[in-house]
Amino acid sequence: MSTDCIFCKIAAGEIPATVVYKDELVTAFRDIQPVSPTHVLVIPNKHIPSTNDFTAEDESLMGHLLGVAPKIAAQEGVAESGYRLIVNTGPDANQVVMHFHLHILGGQRMKHPMG
Repeated sequence: MSTDCIFCKIAAGEIPATVVYKDELVTAFRDIQPVSPTHVLVIPNKHIPSTNDFTAEDESLMGHLLGVAPKIAAQEGVAESGYRLIVNTGPDANQVVMHFHLHILGGQRMKHPMG
């Protein structure tokens, strides 16, 4: 855990959040500034700043993060209609919190193109 990371504090239960899923490896909670009716962030409980910081020993954690996404989408009622998974890496991609997080967006028709 990074002592100054807001997402680490959420995973540790030190800062309140609307948690929708939690296990020993990941925590998922509602974004406080949603861009769609369903907007959930999935984070590793371990502090990893960005996609660039995953190591070979984190490969199973990455798989787990992607594996829980459809479960959360189903729980949120968007699995059948569709949802978008987004990972922002670095400042040009608008990564605001430097703790890896996966956005699950759904509940409306997504716009295209992105970027």
